[in-house]
Amino acid sequence: MKLSLPLLFDIPAPGSSFTDLLKTLGYTASLDIGGGAESLRTPEGTTVLALRFQGGVVMIGDRQATEGNQVAHREIRKVFPADLFSAVAIAGTAGLAIEMVRLFQVELEHYEKIEGSRLSLEGKATFLARLVRSQLPMAFQGLFVVPLFAGYDLLSGRGRLYTYDVVGGRYEENNFGSTGSGASLAKSYLRANFAENFTAEQAVDVGVGALVSAAQEDTATGGPDLRRGIFPTVLVIDSDGVKELSDTEVRPAAEKAVENIR
Repeated sequence: MKLSLPLLFDIPAPGSSFTDLLKTLGYTASLDIGGGAESLRTPEGTTVLALRFQGGVVMIGDRQATEGNQVAHREIRKVFPADLFSAVAIAGTAGLAIEMVRLFQVELEHYEKIEGSRLSLEGKATFLARLVRSQLPMAFQGLFVVPLFAGYDLLSGRGRLYTYDVVGGRYEENNFGSTGSGASLAKSYLRANFAENFTAEQAVDVGVGALVSAAQEDTATGGPDLRRGIFPTVLVIDSDGVKELSDTEVRPAAEKAVENIR
């Protein structure tokens, strides 16, 4: 039996989008998982936040995922580098969110290979909005992803960050942003403590403090666990690129935030 494979020269050029390439080759899977999704118990991730400092932006995420009123995972990762100068954080249905991040990373890499240049930060934010919008069929079934995007803009020489809604609306925030079940609590803390002249270290301290503050009132948000050695994921993005802080580097900020709990 002879297999017939699609010939690339018989197919219209899909452009620089990896997703469009898959569609052109006929490999697109439906996002709709059918009925009954409302009865699924899936791990959900919250809370993530980002805030600007003088030389860039800091992105922070807690490590806990929940299934209903139960803790599903204590060490899940919710903050990821998107490329050399940007990062994405996720809230919502954990499995779908992580797959969306992987696709986003591939899309950015594919674009750079095809075009021979890096997509602008504004372009990356817009592309992520398209990915969020593409999961609307799942959102109607109660399975949704709401990301947070931040990066260092090489054109303007500053950190920028964007929040999204469940239908793919994209909103640039001036100083800080958060998403997830504890977002309103985290933003209240950031609003009271943010300063435009922050250093990276000060931004990390305040960001971790906001996460700890949210964890006091929101049971779905996990604060630092000093006994188990579980700390928030912290990425610092500046003109040198994305840097992830080690647990040793995050511990002082976590200890300070826990000590200041009222």
